[in-house]
Amino acid sequence: MAGHSKFANIKHRKGKNDAARGRIFTRLGRELAMAVKFGGAEMAGNSRLRDAIAKAKAENMPNDTIERAIKKAAGDLNAVNYESATYEGYGPGGVAVIVEVLTDNRNRAAASVRHAFTKGGGSLGAQGCVSFMFDEVGQILIEREGLTIDEDELMMFTADAGAQDFIATDEGFEIITAPDDFNAVREALVGQNILTVSAEILKKPQTTVNLTEPEQLKQMNKMIDILDDDDDVQSVYHNWEETP
Repeated sequence: MAGHSKFANIKHRKGKNDAARGRIFTRLGRELAMAVKFGGAEMAGNSRLRDAIAKAKAENMPNDTIERAIKKAAGDLNAVNYESATYEGYGPGGVAVIVEVLTDNRNRAAASVRHAFTKGGGSLGAQGCVSFMFDEVGQILIEREGLTIDEDELMMFTADAGAQDFIATDEGFEIITAPDDFNAVREALVGQNILTVSAEILKKPQTTVNLTEPEQLKQMNKMIDILDDDDDVQSVYHNWEETP
């Protein structure tokens, strides 16, 4: 989650050791289970499940693991007892931070998130204190390497499929959609065998904050590392844009 390159961040996340990958798959399994609980096990009528599956596949979660998680949740809905909660606050240098959790112990989750903010030189705030600085969007990332379609064709193709924005970088392309159009764009890409390195609905900051002080950078990385290691934490969003 740290750093200036979205593609580098994702490669770093996917290259984590087995224990860290296990935590990622546990989180994805929770998202799948919650999606089944609230909308059923059929993708056709459950957009939340479609989103969760897309995210799991983008993280290289094996198809049989995804299917097992869905079947398990569908077979025992009473066992899916997670609560969702969102925490907002500030990191060092006024960085806006949003933390989303799925937990079976809300008190434990709240204490752990507060601990991460404190250790990272930040502070928790009231609900809504920073969420207005973010927009909920669908984000799809595609690497240039191995892509068989040229940039202009890809831009026109995704626009026709419903994308709102198309951002080209040296490493690849960032495609932004409205949440309701996310699946249509993602499925259009899948239909053309265009591989994605990331596909999810997330909170995108409207503006970013640069941290240049070594101590602030150290604190921000520490906060994110602690949150990454917390099994209750599903997602962390912030508006930190570290300079190269």
